[in-house]
Amino acid sequence: MDHFKRKSPEEILLSISKLHRGRLKIFIGAVSGSGKTYHMLREGSSLQQQGIDVVICAVSTLQRPETIEQLGELERIPSIHWTDRGVEKKDLNIEILMERNPEVVLVDGLAHRNRPGAKYKTRLEDIHCLLSLGISVMTTVNVYELEGVRELAQKYMGIEVEETVEVNALELADEIRLIDVTPETLLQRFSEGHVRNSTTAGLFKRGNLGVLRELALRLVAEGVNDSLEKHREEMGMLGPSGAAERILVSTQYHWNGSIYVRRGQQVAKRLNGELIVVTFVNKKRPLSKEQTAFKQSLVKLAVKVGAEFEELSFHSRRRLPDRLVRYALEHNVTRIMLGHSRQSRWQEFWQGSIVNELIKKSRNMDIFIVADRAEHQGERIMPAKMAATPTNPLYHRLDPQEVDEKIGRIRRGRFKVLIGAAPGVGKTYTMLREGNHLLKKGIDVVVGLLETHGRKETGQQIAELPLINREKIKYAGTVLEEMDTKAIIERNPELVLVDELAHTNVPGSKFKKRYEDIVEILNAGISVITTVNVQHLESLNDAVEQITGVRVRETVPDSILRLADEVELIDVAPQALQVRMREGKIYAAEKIDQALGNFFKIGNLIALRELALREIADDVDERLEAWERKSSLRGPWNKQEVIFVCVKLSPNAERLIRRGFRTAFRLKAKWIVSYVQSSKALSEEELKKKHNIESLVIRLGGHFEVILKQQSAVLADVILTKANEYHATQLIMGQCDRPWWERFREGTVIQKLLRTARHMDILIVANYDPHIKREVLAESMMDE
Repeated sequence: MDHFKRKSPEEILLSISKLHRGRLKIFIGAVSGSGKTYHMLREGSSLQQQGIDVVICAVSTLQRPETIEQLGELERIPSIHWTDRGVEKKDLNIEILMERNPEVVLVDGLAHRNRPGAKYKTRLEDIHCLLSLGISVMTTVNVYELEGVRELAQKYMGIEVEETVEVNALELADEIRLIDVTPETLLQRFSEGHVRNSTTAGLFKRGNLGVLRELALRLVAEGVNDSLEKHREEMGMLGPSGAAERILVSTQYHWNGSIYVRRGQQVAKRLNGELIVVTFVNKKRPLSKEQTAFKQSLVKLAVKVGAEFEELSFHSRRRLPDRLVRYALEHNVTRIMLGHSRQSRWQEFWQGSIVNELIKKSRNMDIFIVADRAEHQGERIMPAKMAATPTNPLYHRLDPQEVDEKIGRIRRGRFKVLIGAAPGVGKTYTMLREGNHLLKKGIDVVVGLLETHGRKETGQQIAELPLINREKIKYAGTVLEEMDTKAIIERNPELVLVDELAHTNVPGSKFKKRYEDIVEILNAGISVITTVNVQHLESLNDAVEQITGVRVRETVPDSILRLADEVELIDVAPQALQVRMREGKIYAAEKIDQALGNFFKIGNLIALRELALREIADDVDERLEAWERKSSLRGPWNKQEVIFVCVKLSPNAERLIRRGFRTAFRLKAKWIVSYVQSSKALSEEELKKKHNIESLVIRLGGHFEVILKQQSAVLADVILTKANEYHATQLIMGQCDRPWWERFREGTVIQKLLRTARHMDILIVANYDPHIKREVLAESMMDE
């Protein structure tokens, strides 16, 4: 493995220099008022209580009561005040700080520019100076103050930002923490006057705040992905992590190459993934004049859509699948996209089929075959167009169902979900802190269900919040406790705090899952704030298992997240989370070593953090689209998409269903799951499996139906007929698990559909193998 490799002299010198350098932590928020300074001061006070020498300088509380409260006994170093066009500004007093020589300095405004004549022009240069002297720094920045992001902010909102800092300044940070706040909370703070003296008041519109929030989430997610790939490389881990999508489009210098690239762009954008485009050429044969022209246009298109482009050499058509799979493994690709083949079965037999070989050889990668629509639609399939919105929605007459739905939402309590990447990030702490804040404002708040897990800091946050006693339920000769939903509804508070949304209730309870209790409380007109970890979302169950090796049994349907009025991410860096674990702030002492060696391994925490960031970014984008925003950071979608998932009673069935749901949800498509049932009567175990997959489809909001299995020779035709009845645009299936001799003698359903369903996209979902390491790549290279 790479960590056994001897370090070069340069690497040794770099490691030594880091020992003398201070540590840099950056708090990022969407906008002023998101709570960056509050959290920075709170962390500084915590360090001071641990005996660390902490000072503050050029910190702006903007007279916010909660922020001022966090100043505590922190020592303030006087800043240098000056005025720029009537606006008071504060510079760091570098000389005094150098003389004082604290261990940590807290300072606001990473993008700040110093007064004319100052020793250093920018605050970033000031921070560089302090770090070089061994002084650690914590600082804050708004996402729109980062170069690169500023251009996007200007494009989507018309915002002009004067003081900015280069995005690569974030690469200097040892730790980055995103302070995520929903637009609703920010607008509330703004209306209450807690965002005073802000020069960016124009940002405080719901749509603008949503865009900035999504930009912040995606920016931090990209940085997390870089650190995750570096960690996996050091550990010798090969293939996709499960946290992010990377799409590889394989095409040729041909007239249809642009169609495949544009379809790849749509898929990559809607799945929030990166795009790579490769072409294969025989270096021994020069390109024709026509191919040269197609190459120029393809390279230009790749640059336009933000894709990486690479030209790969090959010498034999039969070896091309091996070359493509090896390249995909090296680049952590999750999905290979290419066009349909026009070969007959006999041509496939004599010449070899690239697609069939890819399906056999691909490891942990889906194969996506792009529909051959060019004859009818040309390039019009991309970019897809969004359906036009009604010109006068105010005068649209509501049908009875729409009326009932709107009345239900009016009567229903407000629902807020605090989500984290793992236990211990501070979800319960934040929920209680918010409850106390609302209690002080006169809101009737109670604690419906709380799990402190013995965490002292969390327990202290209960303060004056009243608790509802739990219900006692007898089960298997013992008395167990659950949330008393009936007592909460009878008490009828304005707001109830409920921990652990994904919890499964004791048998004998009114509802099987806690989220069902919460829905009943909401329907009673009571608002709810609750907590959940990202690994409990049903559609992410497979990705979480791929990341951690653990199949999470307690899940909640994704629709619960969509039901929420607000979803807020509680973000903590993996290294900081491990420190909390070692200090005994998450689990009891006897569980610490086991947790750090399993679920809380650094690679798992990095990947789960990225998964959480991307999931909430997508949720933000969905909400912005629901507000009928004209543009989307994830690009347009095609309202006519229909996803048809074909499953049988195999271990891969639930994985296919979840993939179908996530694909349909991202593409805003209708989706159907068709179960192929054999003609013989099902055993009791088979009936249970069938019930489980049907239940999963219904929970995720899909349509489930049964196809009675026909003879293998005609099964592909039956599936295709059913898919055509639904006007399916994408067919999703799993890899074939039949023995090779049966595949050779009879062919497979997939092979037949690839020949007969060329008018639709076909996604072949790979079986996941958790044991792929670098040795696999070495073997594939030896084979060549």
